[in-house]
Amino acid sequence: MDSLTQLGLNNPELFKELSKLATPTGVADYTALALLAGAGATYLSRGIIWDQPDPYAHLAYERPQLKNGGALGSTNKETRNIAQKLEEAGKNIVVFWGSQSGTAEGFAQRLAREISLRHGQETMTADLSDYDSETISQIPESKLAIFIVSTYGEGDPSDNTAEFWDWINKAQNVSLSNLRYAAFGLGNSNYKFYNRVVDVVVEGLEKFGAKALMPVGKANDAEGATEEDFMAWKDDLFTVFKEKLGFEECEVKYMPTLVVQEDESLEPIDLHHGEPDNRRDSKAAAQCTPVRTLNIANSRELFNASDRNCLHMDLDLSSQPEFTYKTGDHLAIWPGNPTSEVERLFEVLGPSVRPHVPLGIKSLDPATKVKIPTPTSAAAVFRYYLEICAPVNRDNVLGLAQFAPTPEAKAYLLQLGQDKDYYANFINRTHLNIGRLLQLACPGKAWSDLPLSYLVETLPHIQPRYYSISSSSVISPRKPSITAIVSSSPLPENPDELIHGVTSNYLLAISQQSRSQPHPHGITYHLNGPSDALQDGKVFAHIRRSRFKLPITSKNPLIMVAAGTGLAPFRAFISERRQLQQIGKEIGQMVLFFGCRNPEEDFIYRDELEELQNALGDRLRVVTAFSRKQGTPRQYVQDRIVEFGQDIVKLLDESANFYVCGRAGMAREVEKAVGETMKQVKGWSDGQVNDWSKAIKKKNKWQEDVWG
Repeated sequence: MDSLTQLGLNNPELFKELSKLATPTGVADYTALALLAGAGATYLSRGIIWDQPDPYAHLAYERPQLKNGGALGSTNKETRNIAQKLEEAGKNIVVFWGSQSGTAEGFAQRLAREISLRHGQETMTADLSDYDSETISQIPESKLAIFIVSTYGEGDPSDNTAEFWDWINKAQNVSLSNLRYAAFGLGNSNYKFYNRVVDVVVEGLEKFGAKALMPVGKANDAEGATEEDFMAWKDDLFTVFKEKLGFEECEVKYMPTLVVQEDESLEPIDLHHGEPDNRRDSKAAAQCTPVRTLNIANSRELFNASDRNCLHMDLDLSSQPEFTYKTGDHLAIWPGNPTSEVERLFEVLGPSVRPHVPLGIKSLDPATKVKIPTPTSAAAVFRYYLEICAPVNRDNVLGLAQFAPTPEAKAYLLQLGQDKDYYANFINRTHLNIGRLLQLACPGKAWSDLPLSYLVETLPHIQPRYYSISSSSVISPRKPSITAIVSSSPLPENPDELIHGVTSNYLLAISQQSRSQPHPHGITYHLNGPSDALQDGKVFAHIRRSRFKLPITSKNPLIMVAAGTGLAPFRAFISERRQLQQIGKEIGQMVLFFGCRNPEEDFIYRDELEELQNALGDRLRVVTAFSRKQGTPRQYVQDRIVEFGQDIVKLLDESANFYVCGRAGMAREVEKAVGETMKQVKGWSDGQVNDWSKAIKKKNKWQEDVWG
């Protein structure tokens, strides 16, 4: 049976009757049909006759900062071929940098600038992640490549070096026979794999046939010698330039690579007032969230000491629904500089630098990127974009001499910058940041000839400070916490003068403000932030993914070793294991070794740990070490590891994961203690211990989150 039959519409009489009903018979019917037809035509003509797109609608959403060559406004697609870039920009030398904290990047920029000024060679810097690694093989023999790379953690490359690192380790059938190069590494001998990254890079370059101009240089931050090591290597490099390459040397005079100009036509709405720069071209940016404002939900003091502070802070992700974290990740805080140092700098520069007048910053060299968001103001530059509290290196001391207001000030700076021992002795007595140096060199006199562009080019840019998240994402998914010790260190030869850590004291000021109390050292900050974006206790922050993670299997035993605020991630680990136990999961044995000075003053999270011990029973053992407990000998976590050696070996044999968090020097001593324990308990040789150590790390069963 067909569908018409089913409906009864194959009956001619019925169909005729229905047709009569459907035929309009009056004015009302014709009016209704006209209205329906008009509505249909109107709908179909949408976007053609009416409701056309406004060709200027985008202007309502356009940022003025992106216009007229603004830093964020370039639409030109940059080449990722470094050989092509060198040719297009007319450069003879490229200084590649791989940097985690910004130090290697700063060295690269200083070196490139000095090569250009001293030897007249067209030089550019290059972020290793901005160019395809294989194109290095296309750099002709007529040009030079210099590599300045840092090592951090367990011999790891910086985030922006990761792609190049993979290429140099895995590439095959590559020829670098045309490449002439020099290399300098930044490292810390407190780490087991001191300067491993530059060693591996040089080994790879040599394997592919590259020709070294000179032996590799290395800086050792453990001895506080990074600056002097770099300057000594730089002097050797310039000797090679003169004696082997025949480069002529000329008097160094400042030639700006940036133009910094006032532009009073701009309105406040046009400016960047200090918001962190979210431009991240590197693939490494995938490991970080964007920088956003986060509320500080609450903060509390963890120390019971009158002269030291340690903060616990809970942050609230509610305003950023796309933000998530996992237990073991890091949270980065973007600080502002203290008001006293900002005002000091404006005072010594004099009326030639006006704090709130709009500034445009443009590059004079197409190969040089403007790293500060522009347009902006001098107030924003000094408060949020430059590290004006950092010590001034000898290179910059010498560079500032050419702008001195008086002959006496020039002579003072030349003596300080040229004499290595005199400089070292001086900074042991006086904290030498840019404002203080200018004041000391020429008291009461304005530095009106010092270009703002020089400061923008030579001072390091402010960097975020990373903190291990001390909460579990399982228990507190929207409120990550951080644990921050407040740094206020006395000068070696002048204990009455303190060097205050920028970010930790910035956080302390926020914490004190929430209690309507002043900072204990009287330091003030503009806590409302740029354009009052941080009112009511907010900070600029982002989250960085970490590899410092709990094992997937909750039954895996854990050995955790921490000193001081290194306890932070283990507070999260243990809390998460407790949560798993509460929902019926079987959890493995845990041992926490924790060290601090004195149990009455700086044993952080003591009550929480005791509660967790009571709740977890035999699943958790806490072993403490106190270095300044009255009436007892000094003890450190590595001493307690030796003491509990049999238990540690037993847990390691049961496939325990081993974690260390704290200073690098402590981590190195812990690894030594474990190695000695393995030799004593198992009768192993040094070679067997080394083989075991490599194997356990390769399996990711030994993890470190260390610094310093």
